[in-house]
Amino acid sequence: MAEILSLHDAIKQFVNDGDTVALEGFTHLIPTAAGHEIIRQGKKDLTLVRMTPDLIYDQLIGAGCARKLIFSWGGNPGVGSLHRLRDAVERQWPHALEIEEHSHADLANAYVAGASGLPFAVLRAYGGSDLPKVNPLIKTVTCPFTGEVLAAVPSVRPDITVIHAQKADRKGNVLLWGILGVQKEAALAAKRCIVTVEEIVDDLNAPMNACVLPTWALSAVCHVPGGAHPSYAHGYTERDNRFYQAWDPIARDRETFTAWINEYIHGCADFSEFQAKLAAASEAK
Repeated sequence: MAEILSLHDAIKQFVNDGDTVALEGFTHLIPTAAGHEIIRQGKKDLTLVRMTPDLIYDQLIGAGCARKLIFSWGGNPGVGSLHRLRDAVERQWPHALEIEEHSHADLANAYVAGASGLPFAVLRAYGGSDLPKVNPLIKTVTCPFTGEVLAAVPSVRPDITVIHAQKADRKGNVLLWGILGVQKEAALAAKRCIVTVEEIVDDLNAPMNACVLPTWALSAVCHVPGGAHPSYAHGYTERDNRFYQAWDPIARDRETFTAWINEYIHGCADFSEFQAKLAAASEAK
């Protein structure tokens, strides 16, 4: 059953050096606060998994937490490249980063296979693609019933998945809605799962066919309002478009990036203090 813990305690207890870690979310509900706490606690040698790594993965990689990245697209949405990711791959700063690239369909199916307890995923894909040439884990299998040749990839089974959601009840059941990516599949595929939420309520009042993660599938629930910033939480917070734009010049320069990490992550006790410091800096401009 999921424990209701502080984010600090949940990361300390459930995220270990060397773990395979998935911080999933699609367009909204991106678990930024959890990523900051991983950096703050100095977790290292992580294999990071995410279909669409964006700013929080740029921060984790630049802070030296990552050894490997498994992904299907990476960038600052609507702005451009992830400069800390590029620096790690192209110039090995702060150290070398191994990358394993997949397609969206591939990685989504790999999460489904992991959640289903299967060793690999099968899909129609990669006809005419060069991606299998640079990722030897993309293989082919022949259907025993039709003879059709299909793509096969290993399932994704993280040691720990972290997601953000809108609500949890006091038993640790979680409700999320809006645009969903692979949060459910990533949670069910993992050995352990932490969910940060906007609020904890007595009753979820979940509508029919809602996406509810049961407490028995989770390790910890943490009350972190606004924990998806700068992405949005549907029904609670809006997307901070200016932050995405402002991140580009911060991430381009190593010294500027390091100073930002020191001030806004290491220099803050938790995510609420980060939010207050960021708001104060914005008002001062």
